[in-house]
Amino acid sequence: MEKLPRLVIWLIMYCLSFLIFVSTISGDCWAEDFIIAIDIGHTINTPGATSARGVPEFLFNQNIGTLLHKQLRQDKRFKGSFIINETGEDISLSARAAIANQRGAHLLVSIHHDSVHPKDLSPWLCQGSIMPHCDKFTGYSIFYSEKNRRPLSSLIFAVILGSEMLQGGFCPTLHHAEYFRGGDKDLIDKTRGIYKYNNLVVLKEAKMPAVLFECGIIKNRNEELILGDPEYQHKMVVALFHAIKLFCSQPNIIESSQNNR
Repeated sequence: MEKLPRLVIWLIMYCLSFLIFVSTISGDCWAEDFIIAIDIGHTINTPGATSARGVPEFLFNQNIGTLLHKQLRQDKRFKGSFIINETGEDISLSARAAIANQRGAHLLVSIHHDSVHPKDLSPWLCQGSIMPHCDKFTGYSIFYSEKNRRPLSSLIFAVILGSEMLQGGFCPTLHHAEYFRGGDKDLIDKTRGIYKYNNLVVLKEAKMPAVLFECGIIKNRNEELILGDPEYQHKMVVALFHAIKLFCSQPNIIESSQNNR
């Protein structure tokens, strides 16, 4: 699998600011049928992280994934987009990537909400129960894999998404950087909150460009409330939608995806 030299990554970061500007002024998405696979992270039985108030991560993921799908389906260019694991059934990471591959997706976005390292957790009393929380960190993060079939396009989408998040007033978290220090796990762009995580199965087994998007940190008591606010959720979904439109404005995206099937 092709790996991206750090110089190439830096050049991508530098050039994409101009490309995003050009795409913005040149018009809407060129693709007539651009299929987005929205993977709702985790399941009901293995719900992922637990928020500071005891809410399973899966419910947060399900909410944002459903809202994004609804937003995409309002645009005829994305009418073929679909959700993976909408009801929270037990499904493996490999199966998620396989579904996206089989249904011909041009882009895979895996929706998650973040936690922190156990050493950063502190107890607090919430509705009569002692719950772990961490108010030190806040923000989103974006992960891509160089073991994905199309690592360069995955990184390009990550940069576009990070730029749209910044433009929307969101801030990235850098708390993963302590454990992402090179090799298969590394902080690539601290301004946009982009991390390389090569062995994330759902990303590396996807044949199309793919990212995992952590919407925010639900172990943070204040951010948990913000992430549950409908107005904030709408704002985040709009940033995701704009990033997808900018990404598909590249005329070779669909053709390249079809050639890699």
